[in-house]
Amino acid sequence: MAEAPSTSPGFIAEFFTPEFIADPYPSYRWLHEHSPWFKVPDAPLHVAVRYADCQELLRDRRLGHDFRERMVAQHGAEVFAEHPAYRSLGNSILLMDPPDHRRIRGLVAKAFDARRTEAMRPRVREIAHRLIDRFEADGHGDLVTLFNHPLPVIVICEMLGVPESDHGRFIGGSRVAGRIIDPTPMSAAEVAEADDRVSENHAYFSALLDARRREPRDDLLTALVHAETEDGKLTYDELIANVSLLFAAGHETTVNLIGNGLLALWRNPDELARLRAHPDLTPSAVEEILRYDSSVQLTGRTALEAFEFRGQAIAKGDQVLTLLAAANRDPEVFTDPDRFDIGRAEAKPLSFGGGIHFCLGAQLARIEADEALRVLFSRLPNLELEHVDAPDRKPTITLRGLERLPARW
Repeated sequence: MAEAPSTSPGFIAEFFTPEFIADPYPSYRWLHEHSPWFKVPDAPLHVAVRYADCQELLRDRRLGHDFRERMVAQHGAEVFAEHPAYRSLGNSILLMDPPDHRRIRGLVAKAFDARRTEAMRPRVREIAHRLIDRFEADGHGDLVTLFNHPLPVIVICEMLGVPESDHGRFIGGSRVAGRIIDPTPMSAAEVAEADDRVSENHAYFSALLDARRREPRDDLLTALVHAETEDGKLTYDELIANVSLLFAAGHETTVNLIGNGLLALWRNPDELARLRAHPDLTPSAVEEILRYDSSVQLTGRTALEAFEFRGQAIAKGDQVLTLLAAANRDPEVFTDPDRFDIGRAEAKPLSFGGGIHFCLGAQLARIEADEALRVLFSRLPNLELEHVDAPDRKPTITLRGLERLPARW
């Protein structure tokens, strides 16, 4: 029997509150119990909560992004000329539909295949040790600044071919990095900051790509430049947008994954002790961190045609929001879903999305988090986090992470 559509009028408003950003999981639990698939009243927006529904919708080819058309409809045709940040998103595989998505993803996917990614593990470990060498003697500091952020930044810089002398320019990060893909509106100041950041990165990568045209090297930038020169493979705007995307996506969610994981471990001291005693559980712990407090909380799609799902009519152009973090705590899939258990052996979390937009760097992120935890615990056996009851979180909804993680060792 088809399920009757349900509504939850207060839920979307909660996305704007500091309380939701601090802890969205009570809201997700309520939705599982009362409204696991609903349409927002008076809005062309449908929200999926259950694991099975999110998984199916992420793979449904009747849903896409339709980003350029949506932006023009909402903000006018001049939006891309006026805002480099939106123009860059429109040319990136993150928000592209086939056939362009398939064409461009195929050019970069080989750099993230399982064999090449696993071969990077020793280098990831070496970078982690080098970072700790720099701050170990201090005895205290902010792990986000000292370790969580620079580790994946350096890794993706090396993959792209960014010279080591330039790594420092990227180890600062940007407060609005995750806001541009949030479902909540950005302020004019945030849009301006995002535009400035994108323009700076585009100028930098444009110069670096010019250098690779003159002197090719064995790196991802050179491979993409080569694709640009082949007729019909990659336009210049697509090249620069996707290089910037690879840089941002190659570190932002992993920074959050490591931070969210450390916080979850310190908030669950029995599991922390278990991991310290049994480091062979680290891969399983990473999967549980991904499930328990996902770096990517949600993702959206646009209906490319009208269809029905679970008894609910979806019109062409409607938005469908899949709450990945809620799906990861689905009681129909995960036993005692609000419990943090590093030995859990159940379904894979949906934290990396699904379908044609499944995260290219999923395996790399797992390796980085695995090595980060192993090296931290081996090098800093007396590590203690501070302020775990009231952490300083980033003001973003789609991407969930910490601004700072003060610690002593």
